[in-house]
Amino acid sequence: MEYPSKLIEDAVNEIAKLPGIGKKTALRLALFMLKEDEGFTKSLSDALVNLRTKTQYCRVCHNISDSETCSICASERRDKSIICVVETITDLIAIENTSQYKGLYHVLGGIISPIEGVGPGDLHLQSLIERVTASESEVKEIILALSSTMEGDTTSFFITRKLKEDAVKITSLARGVPIGSELEYTDEITLGRSILGRKAYEQG
Repeated sequence: MEYPSKLIEDAVNEIAKLPGIGKKTALRLALFMLKEDEGFTKSLSDALVNLRTKTQYCRVCHNISDSETCSICASERRDKSIICVVETITDLIAIENTSQYKGLYHVLGGIISPIEGVGPGDLHLQSLIERVTASESEVKEIILALSSTMEGDTTSFFITRKLKEDAVKITSLARGVPIGSELEYTDEITLGRSILGRKAYEQG
């Protein structure tokens, strides 16, 4: 693709690095920003720089946060006796959008996948175990809201095995979520009903 300017070409090449963005879409976005008021582009660039340099991760649940502890963990309105374990922050957001869950979360940052070289030590599993087993812990239930895949089941089994000596109830999402599906792409009504209809986790 030929560009009328090296500046345009550089902008297109950078924008096209974003997932799902091809060169044609990147060109349209670059031309859009060029046409807009300069303040728009500056606000966008400032927001992206701040996102990269100022974003923190909650020391408790590993959610994205503006401070050391995220707003969910810090809230007095949340039920501290329940922890919903999710793979990614996008899964957390999906569950929050259902408005059906009022407990806390724990973001693993992935799932166990030997094929991809991801083991328990690569995830936030130890901090989950410590949250549950701490002497001051109020946790009575763990909801395993992981994808219904072999890797998700492996991770759920690992967590269940680690917590089998503790008097904590372990549940999983109801089967409203299709087998092999990703939570991120499940509609809010189905996901909400799966939270409400959760059941005791059974080791396969």
